[in-house]
Amino acid sequence: MQFNLHQLEILPGQRLIVHDLDWDAFRQVFGELSERRGLRVHYHNGTLEIMSSLPQHDYDRNIISDLIQTLLEELGREFCNAGSATFFNRNSGSGLEPDLCFYIEHEPVIRGKSRIELDGGDPPPDLVLEIDVTIAETNYALYAAFGVPELWRFDGKDLSIELLQPDGHYAPSEESRQFPSFPLRQAIPHYLRQTKIDGRNATLRTFREWVRTVSPGQDVN
Repeated sequence: MQFNLHQLEILPGQRLIVHDLDWDAFRQVFGELSERRGLRVHYHNGTLEIMSSLPQHDYDRNIISDLIQTLLEELGREFCNAGSATFFNRNSGSGLEPDLCFYIEHEPVIRGKSRIELDGGDPPPDLVLEIDVTIAETNYALYAAFGVPELWRFDGKDLSIELLQPDGHYAPSEESRQFPSFPLRQAIPHYLRQTKIDGRNATLRTFREWVRTVSPGQDVN
């Protein structure tokens, strides 16, 4: 399928879906799209999805990233915030640019690498976050194809945690595999809302203190 990338306009909050695009055509399109800031792509089984985010999307992503990093620091765990890194897997015919992703358990494996190559044996991120303010459903099949073990989805109000099962499907969970016993489905949205009242720095200080003192399962308030 042919379309003019130079005339392509996707307004914030919109997405474009292109079907029947083979791998080589996708890589060519991706190379041209990579020059245009603010666009992200998902590609799986010949279908390309191009997305443009809203300012709210970027704010939520950045604050949740800060909260995750603060939690990891307080727990003394090494990690790599890979941001919206691009991942390709020709074997599964997939390409992925998550909103946010972290290497935690597998951080030692990719430490110091300038390129992460899943086709070359590197592991997928341990945790991926998608901000679905405008997109109705996350493409779970795409993440399963990459073998992402834990997927967080924030819809602007609620956080869902999905864990990859042995059958290749995701199942909802009350607890994070990476942070068991922490009530993050409640805590993350709570502290995100607080940043809009108290400000980012004050909220992160409060969150850091909560992490230090909270007992597993304790209420966030």
